[in-house]
Amino acid sequence: MFKNLFSFTLLLLSISSFAQIKGKITDTDGNPLPYVNIFIENTYIGTSSNEYGNYELNYTVKGKTSLIFQYLGYKTQKHVLEITSFPYQFDVTLEDENFQLNEVVLTEGENPANIIIRKAIANKTKNTERTDKFEADFYSRGIFRAKDIPEKFMGVDIGDLEGSLDSTRSGVIYLSETVSKIKFERPNNLKEEIIASKVAGDDNGFSFNTALNTDYDFYRNYVDFGINLISPLADNAFNYYKYTLESTFYDDKQHLINKIKVTPKRDKEPVFEGYLYIVEDSWAIYGVDVDLKGYRMQQPILETMKLIQNYSYNENNQLWVKNVQSLDFIAGIFGMNFTGKFTYVFSNYDFKDSFEKKTFGKEIVTFAENSNKKDTNYWQNNRQVPLTDEEVTSYIKKDSIQTVRKSQTYLDSVDAKKNKFHFLYILTGYTYNNSFKKWSFSYHGLTDFSSLSYNTVQGWNLDSGFTFRKRNEEKGKYTSISSIFNYGFAEDRLRVTGNFYHRFNNINKANISVSGGSALSQFNQSEPITEFINSISSLFFKDNYMKLYNKEFARINYGQEIVNGIYLNGSLEYENRRPLFNNTDYVLIKNKDDYFSNNPLDPFNETSVPFVKHHIYKGTIATRIRFGQKYISRPDGKLNIQNDDYPVLSFGYTKAFGATNSNYEYDFIAGRLDYDKTLGNKGDFALRFKAGKFFNAYNISFIDYKHFNGNQTHVNFRGDYINAFNLLPYYSNSTNDSYLETHIEHNFKGYIMNKIPLLNKLQWNLIGSFHQINVPHFKPYQEFTVGFDNIGFGKFRFLRIDYVRAYQNGYLGDVVMFGIQF
Repeated sequence: MFKNLFSFTLLLLSISSFAQIKGKITDTDGNPLPYVNIFIENTYIGTSSNEYGNYELNYTVKGKTSLIFQYLGYKTQKHVLEITSFPYQFDVTLEDENFQLNEVVLTEGENPANIIIRKAIANKTKNTERTDKFEADFYSRGIFRAKDIPEKFMGVDIGDLEGSLDSTRSGVIYLSETVSKIKFERPNNLKEEIIASKVAGDDNGFSFNTALNTDYDFYRNYVDFGINLISPLADNAFNYYKYTLESTFYDDKQHLINKIKVTPKRDKEPVFEGYLYIVEDSWAIYGVDVDLKGYRMQQPILETMKLIQNYSYNENNQLWVKNVQSLDFIAGIFGMNFTGKFTYVFSNYDFKDSFEKKTFGKEIVTFAENSNKKDTNYWQNNRQVPLTDEEVTSYIKKDSIQTVRKSQTYLDSVDAKKNKFHFLYILTGYTYNNSFKKWSFSYHGLTDFSSLSYNTVQGWNLDSGFTFRKRNEEKGKYTSISSIFNYGFAEDRLRVTGNFYHRFNNINKANISVSGGSALSQFNQSEPITEFINSISSLFFKDNYMKLYNKEFARINYGQEIVNGIYLNGSLEYENRRPLFNNTDYVLIKNKDDYFSNNPLDPFNETSVPFVKHHIYKGTIATRIRFGQKYISRPDGKLNIQNDDYPVLSFGYTKAFGATNSNYEYDFIAGRLDYDKTLGNKGDFALRFKAGKFFNAYNISFIDYKHFNGNQTHVNFRGDYINAFNLLPYYSNSTNDSYLETHIEHNFKGYIMNKIPLLNKLQWNLIGSFHQINVPHFKPYQEFTVGFDNIGFGKFRFLRIDYVRAYQNGYLGDVVMFGIQF
């Protein structure tokens, strides 16, 4: 307790000692004003007040200094300070703005707010072309709070989240800040070097706060918040918004500022509501104060989000530039509540006519050496927004808890309690942890009912096994050694497999895996029907769609990213294959139908087999190419960011050799194109092309055919709609020749439904898709679907319904599909 009190006192003293110009900002009633824009006149040296109105400006020049205080809704104040020594204390009281609005006069029958917005839209290019290239200092801070967190959720122990939660199950669960140097070129070229990074309770301190995805630019047509929201200054903004000129006022430079209320025309559209402040004559943005609703962003867990932007004016270059941005949010689900705030400060702008050719590349964010080791003195001199008492307390509490909880003494004591063994664990499972050395060993128990499933080959079957895991987060290493013991009761057979996996680092993701044993496998290695769905369809409807064969196998695989955006993978595998037969006709709901055989080629013949017993070797080499991939270089790993301007290409070659019968040997080449693109506010477009060709494969085993992801169950719980078919029998179009597979889908994301009265209240998304297979000797198989997702109520919207029509040699049938999509 004394140590924590001493640390708290020391931190407060350091805050007082290192601030240069500091003070508190209140209104005329003494209420603190948060996020006031404070800057040296005609410069880009500035800061912002925190939630309690306190501010600190790191400025070291003595003498006469003109300081500007700007806050939306209050009169801008200019104070000339005579600074003789530091720290310099200066408190400010801001007065309400004298808003003026004479009787609204319609000009040629048009609302004056509309005229102002039209001029702002017309002048977007002029107001951005001189600020579209710059260097700047960037400061960010994020805080994330939780409230009413249960001790367990769905049977999983949550704990106190590394000491973040107090006795009321509430507290700050994330607090972090960064200081960066950024270079930016519109529309999306960014180069950021993080100079300092700090995370509460993490002495590694590599924050995920960056300038990436903080450019909420209202001069553009869309503002990206995971879904494209229509900017109130978009070219087509009048299709989505109504505008009201609420008032006008003059700032300290006698610029006339128009306060315009922005109101959505339709509530369910991806739109903002709130206020835009537009400067008369230049028609530039003076400030933004808008709210975002979670249902408009199709993020039902999110309740509201408030975005505030403050712009400052520089008389020397006559530019309005954003220097403070804050983002507050409120969210909640299952009785758990979350709040948070992200604060961004841009300062010391240096506008450029151009950048050198190689300034911007694929690496967009880097961390300077020792960026996570900055001491208290550094942060007090470079923190743009002073910490609140809550944040000071959180840093001290989390850092103190980490010191204790990282110690071997503490970790061993926790493990000793959790590692106690009871005889009941023989049935339920047991885990032994060594938290200090970061490894664990698990036994899955004899009654792991989560693995319980049913198929007609094994009947009821159950898994058990062992798993060893060891991790090293600093070096990005991870090792897993596991075994699975699967027993089929009707078959009365135990199958055992083992697997070894090791990741060498978290930069190029180099990894090796070795596996082997005896296992059941579906003929389609993609496993289009899950064990759960097959169990339900078999036990209730006698539709045993899963077709299985036995394999004794050994496999080794190695993969890594060889250069940015190109991933290479190679494998060598041996399989000894044996056909299987049904061993049970058990069913929960009796009917007169018989189960199908386990032969996908002859489902009504219980004695026939789809192949004869044989063994084979297969070698595969494959690559995936992500064009234009950018990335963040972190000391603990590389984070890849896909560029949706380009498709992802994949290629593979397989050589089958050393088979029992040389007729089973073959060569196979395959390619794939994946393309996903958000089309403004018109929705998300997805395209998949897959093609392949077999050589010397006329008599190969049916196992090695190209099989397609069919579905005969009328439900889709896999959630993968763009790589599968809805009505296709699982093995009806399998081929050992060539094929072309096409999947096209467009999710309108409410673009159409939001405009239809009454139906827009449902908040459903219209989806259309097309699926096709082309193989030799068959007419193309085609599916046309139309459906809806985002179906549900309140915050639970994960259902999807599709109407599907299938054609091959004419009309095949139609069905309504039910599924889940997150």
